Amino acid sequence: MDAEAERPNRPQASRHVIISGCSGGGKSTLLADLAGRGYDTVAEPGRRIVEAELAIAGRALPWIDLAAFARRAIEVAVYDRRLAHAHRWTFFDRGLVDAAVALEFASGQSIGDTLRAIEPYHRRVFLTPPWPEIFVADPERRHGYAEAVAEYERLVGAYDRLGYELVHIPQAPVHDRAEFVISRIA
Repeated sequence: MDAEAERPNRPQASRHVIISGCSGGGKSTLLADLAGRGYDTVAEPGRRIVEAELAIAGRALPWIDLAAFARRAIEVAVYDRRLAHAHRWTFFDRGLVDAAVALEFASGQSIGDTLRAIEPYHRRVFLTPPWPEIFVADPERRHGYAEAVAEYERLVGAYDRLGYELVHIPQAPVHDRAEFVISRIA
């Protein structure tokens, strides 16, 4: 599918803002700071799925069945969008595009096909770049830094093809990162 066919018809008024980027790049910490400032935030679908699957010895885990995990992440992200208030700034720790990228990587299903009927997010997508000094594997994040960087590169390519404006968040203290994001959403 060519890039124009993948490009969503984005309304400029969307107040649903994606914070995506490198795994272990500080997204969740940034979202916590934004929530502390009174903004609505939505936790990463993937982390919630991993926690639930580990609790029941499930198989929809990225290191067992990435395609099943990505499909669940799409379902959760669609649900999250339905719950988010349309007229308040809401920051999402990843979202539908990230899940669609994972599904395409795992199964070959086109991002454009996955997102065809989905309302786009805010035109600016904020990306946390690879930051090896803060990257840490944990029970929910079992991949290494090289895999995180490869995923980051897939995400950057996909968001660019979809016509979003990519804004790279500087490697800085979380307070400064939050100020950076807030100053660029209006």
